[in-house]
Amino acid sequence: MSARDDILGNIRRSLGVTGKETIRRQMVADRLDRAPRGLIPARGQVQGRERVDLFKLQAEAALATVTEVATPAEVPQSIAAYLRDHNLPATLRMGDDPRLEAMPWSETALDMSQGPSRGSDLNAVSHAFAGVAETGTVVMVSGHENPSTLNFLPDNHIVVVAAKDLATDYESVWSKIRFAQGKGTMPRTVNWLTGPSRSGDIEQTLLLGAHGPRRLHIVLVGD
Repeated sequence: MSARDDILGNIRRSLGVTGKETIRRQMVADRLDRAPRGLIPARGQVQGRERVDLFKLQAEAALATVTEVATPAEVPQSIAAYLRDHNLPATLRMGDDPRLEAMPWSETALDMSQGPSRGSDLNAVSHAFAGVAETGTVVMVSGHENPSTLNFLPDNHIVVVAAKDLATDYESVWSKIRFAQGKGTMPRTVNWLTGPSRSGDIEQTLLLGAHGPRRLHIVLVGD
């Protein structure tokens, strides 16, 4: 018996169930099928330019930086300028997301590499599945297109997100993921990134980059 089986067995015994009860199984199946929405705060329920502005406000409040560009073709130059302005090396790792691959990286002097990070990359770029105006969060789904290692190992994480993919709240993004992936075929992980990694010690001293990137820069692509 594995440790997981042992833990679940203890829980079942404490509840006085076996896990095979028909009614309980039907209740679980019904809840999974309906995917009921949780509480939705009013703050994010805005549209158009107001939604973009709220996303930027919340992202910057969480210590991320945000740059807007009009089209995907402007993304490489925008990222090159960001790296240059922060005195960072002109290197960049990305997965094989077709939206990123279609951008004109050859028009920059960036040294591009592809695939998951092994921990030696300073800079990485990913394309977000969505953004959340309510909290300034970018939502990443795992896979070879945008490896999860790029979210956590490089010092500087750059995330591209389309303005049309900005949702009002978390529940809207979960609905979108279920629609895109299909129930039973969800991505292995869904990462919600709000600002750079941080931690505070017992004296409440804020430390950036404690468990991941010390910088999160968002490139917001207009409609």
